[in-house]
Amino acid sequence: MAVTGLGLVCPLGIGREETWAAAKAGRSGAGPITRFDASAHGAKIACEVKGFEPLDFIDKRAARRMDRSSQFAVAAARLALDDAGVVVGEDAEYIGAVISTGNGGNETYEEQHRIFLERGPSRVSPVAVPTIIANMAAGHVSIQLGLHGPLSCVLTACASSLHAIGEAADVIRRGGAEIMLAGGSEAAISPFALGMLDASRAMSHRNDDPEGASRPFDRDRDGFVLGEAGAVLVLERMDLAIARGANIICELAGYGATSDAHHITEPEPNGIHQARAMLRAMETGGIDPGQIDHVNAHATSTSVGDIAEVRGIIGALGAERAARVAVSATKSMHGHCVGGTGALEAALTALAIRERTVPGTINLEHLDPLCEGVDHVTATRSQHVRAALCSGFGFGGHNAVLAMTEVTE
Repeated sequence: MAVTGLGLVCPLGIGREETWAAAKAGRSGAGPITRFDASAHGAKIACEVKGFEPLDFIDKRAARRMDRSSQFAVAAARLALDDAGVVVGEDAEYIGAVISTGNGGNETYEEQHRIFLERGPSRVSPVAVPTIIANMAAGHVSIQLGLHGPLSCVLTACASSLHAIGEAADVIRRGGAEIMLAGGSEAAISPFALGMLDASRAMSHRNDDPEGASRPFDRDRDGFVLGEAGAVLVLERMDLAIARGANIICELAGYGATSDAHHITEPEPNGIHQARAMLRAMETGGIDPGQIDHVNAHATSTSVGDIAEVRGIIGALGAERAARVAVSATKSMHGHCVGGTGALEAALTALAIRERTVPGTINLEHLDPLCEGVDHVTATRSQHVRAALCSGFGFGGHNAVLAMTEVTE
């Protein structure tokens, strides 16, 4: 399956070039929250998207009927199509989308619920439901771009957009479409969403050092930094991509999905079922563990999650190979973008393969001894990446892993 386009709206930048430049530079997107007064919150920092203007991508009337998360999705989808050089025309019925999210229209939900409580049910917006519901990011992408192929939305918390990419590839494989837009979006930097996430005791309170707060695998990590993003990949049949002379970024070779069946928020401590998802992704892609040169880890900077993931990588690749695999956690820069994070990381993984460059995990100053066993990349490294894994794990025990490979002549 060819990956031919990337559309990114994220804390590192808007568009492929700006985002990739920031990732290579090891630039953090974190800072004090500006979207609302967070003074009463324990976590007062986040990775916000800066300089986003919805009207650059959406007409004014349509934008007013979209939550910020849907605006991100449409913008990312347009950028992805442009990057792929795909023009939607008479073949629209063969182009579909799977666009996922974790929560849906967070800001709109909070605003409309506040209106309901303060002013009564008669004052609730008549378009509240279609603005809030989680599938509307996918719906708006289809409507705005004129796509008539298969359309769906997968909700699996922080694994959502990796599942979206894997499922979209399966749509193409079974003949349901020739091109699919796949990814996710999230705009959860809002008062109630932040409060809910902070109540889970998984967020960093390093408010005096926003840029140093997200520190996956570090001994002194204290939780994740919330981010927001829209990220979309263009997938298409390899033969069609070659025939039209597409600029192929990499190949999406395999996809694995499993469940921990362990706990509502915490991963299985030994990473056994995460390892099974990695193995399944390699198996479906015909990839041997010895070919894996890079892993873009889910690593959120939580105490339990980071340890479990390293154990999973070792379990999937074997201790000898794992020790030589370049592992990086780009959430150290862009934060945890919930339903949009997997697609953002998949895009960065694709670029690592294409550009033979692995971005590092910033803020990894003192490696947690329990996270030893892999080759942690702490600064951007030039490296030939033949094959890579991109992992995403969500509350409820959802595990999704993509296997991506270089395209050789």
